[in-house]
Amino acid sequence: MKLSKILISFIFLLFISIAGFAQDSKDNEGSLNSGVIESQFDYLYKKSPKWTDPNTGVRYKTVKVNNLFKFKNNVIDSLKLGRKKHVEIQKVVASQKSEIEALKLDLGKTNENLTSVTKEKDSIKFLGIPLSKGGYNSILWTIIAGLTAALVLFISKFKRSNAITVESKKNKTEIEKEFDDHRQRSLEREQKLRRELQDELNRQKYAKQADKKKK
Repeated sequence: MKLSKILISFIFLLFISIAGFAQDSKDNEGSLNSGVIESQFDYLYKKSPKWTDPNTGVRYKTVKVNNLFKFKNNVIDSLKLGRKKHVEIQKVVASQKSEIEALKLDLGKTNENLTSVTKEKDSIKFLGIPLSKGGYNSILWTIIAGLTAALVLFISKFKRSNAITVESKKNKTEIEKEFDDHRQRSLEREQKLRRELQDELNRQKYAKQADKKKK
């Protein structure tokens, strides 16, 4: 009795697998060749046939091994690309942050010098040259204004660079989508040509067989 149940279960599972394979061969595989990981997973789940163990009543999904490994490779590639982009962005941010901190440090030191100088007498030596308080302050404020302008300019360039980066990523995504669409259309044309070629070969084969029968 046990052997017969096992045999029935095996035959049922084999039938489901064959049916799933036949259905997969008819479906377009493009969903595993393009799109985001989430859509590829939904495609894999949707196209995997369901079956129920007659002994336990538990429901299962039958997934093709090739599709499973293809999805795994797609996930790994997406993770690698994401990590690479993250590292590149982190390098740019770290470099720009370091430059901003350096400018802030220079500005802070200049402000400290200004506070210290305002407490001194009117006669001040700057680089060994005696200057009036007004002249010294003029020079110092000029330096501060220059550093502030440099800081503002750098921040402006940073924002512009960030905007360009976002736009470039957007353009890259659009180009990748167009490429995937083109590849999909090429695949469909190739499949169509293969079917037409196979139909022609079959027609010629049947024609030869018919000629042989006539002879």
